[in-house]
Amino acid sequence: MKKIALLGALALSVLSPLVMSEDAKPLRIGIEAAYPPFAYKTPEGNITGFDYDIGVALCEEMKVKCQWIEQEFDGLIPALKVRKFDAVLSSLSITEDRLKSVDFSKKYYHTPAKLAMKAGTVLNDPLVDLKGKKVGVQRASIYDRYATDVFAPAGVEVVRYSSQNEIFLDLTSGRLDATIADSVNIDDGFLKTDAGKAFALVGPDFNEQKYFGEGAGIAVRKGDTALADKITAAIASIRANGKYQEVQDKYFNFDVYGD
Repeated sequence: MKKIALLGALALSVLSPLVMSEDAKPLRIGIEAAYPPFAYKTPEGNITGFDYDIGVALCEEMKVKCQWIEQEFDGLIPALKVRKFDAVLSSLSITEDRLKSVDFSKKYYHTPAKLAMKAGTVLNDPLVDLKGKKVGVQRASIYDRYATDVFAPAGVEVVRYSSQNEIFLDLTSGRLDATIADSVNIDDGFLKTDAGKAFALVGPDFNEQKYFGEGAGIAVRKGDTALADKITAAIASIRANGKYQEVQDKYFNFDVYGD
């Protein structure tokens, strides 16, 4: 019995450093915390939101510790590529263009893009009705690329910003006529606030896959298929065990996962 106990103690002494070593390597996740309701700061300065809570659930499922690293949106992919973090979980849409430089997990949500303008605005044909008007977009976003390729050639003035919150400020001040962004972000982050009461979602949904992709996924460095597959498996698990639904219901009264 003493020999067995001794062998057991030796085994633990060999394995323990390995376990501690794994625990000491958290999953470093890049996020832009200025995109409600997906990611934003509490009055105490803590990150919260749908993206954040999904990340926490995924880390728990994968049995790793999340280490969140804030980054402006247009710097997320460049910072990922130089190994500032291991993954990006920040409402990053899976598009053909982005797949040239990073890999993705499968989607974890999918919502359409919309335009926001003064309430009562009638928009029959965006390419005609927006001619000569100023439309704000977040720099390096899918909305930036769409507006650059489609709106600008039609005579729309595209104005780029570092964050969507800056766009909302200029929209309320009259420096912009419209913004194109995620419909949920516009609704929760702007229309439901006092500043957004005079505005509304207008015109059609924008969901052309070439520009708007297959939904939001979690980006990893090109070739890191092991991590991408691990995250995809964790997404499937939290959808199956009810954790995804629990997080979704905290923020939305509809199926944010989409078709």
